[in-house]
Amino acid sequence: MRKPTPFLWFDDQAEDAANYYVSIFPNSKITDVNRYGEAGPRPAGMVMTVGFEVNGQDFIALNGGPQYTFDEAVSFMVNCETQAEVDTLWDRILADGGETIACGWIKDKFGLCWQVVPEELFDLLSADDREAAQRAMTAMLEMVKLDVNALRAAFDGKSVPA
Repeated sequence: MRKPTPFLWFDDQAEDAANYYVSIFPNSKITDVNRYGEAGPRPAGMVMTVGFEVNGQDFIALNGGPQYTFDEAVSFMVNCETQAEVDTLWDRILADGGETIACGWIKDKFGLCWQVVPEELFDLLSADDREAAQRAMTAMLEMVKLDVNALRAAFDGKSVPA
């Protein structure tokens, strides 16, 4: 059995979205473009699906029509090794009309939600020192973009760096 492939429904922006996502993430590419034929249900020649790969993860984008849109119930989490990666990815996803949400969550210009997370967050939140873990959690809940230095400081019981 193959691994599941996220299938993203767009009105008519599948190709734009796929190009956007492969431009944001390293090691990404368009793998396939299929067009509607005479049988429809969209106009013949219109892009139907775009296969693309984001850093090794396969996706398919569909131009399915306006009846379905994204919401916060589904998001894609990206673990970043460094704060610089968090900052870069955050800025790229927000470019051209994205919006911030909270706690490392953002929405891109197509309405798809992402969680941009420093890998260290999970170590802090699951640490044996439950009081320290709760301080890190409290700090995270007050953030929009996650800041690993501020999370570490909260974990250590120190004031958050400016």
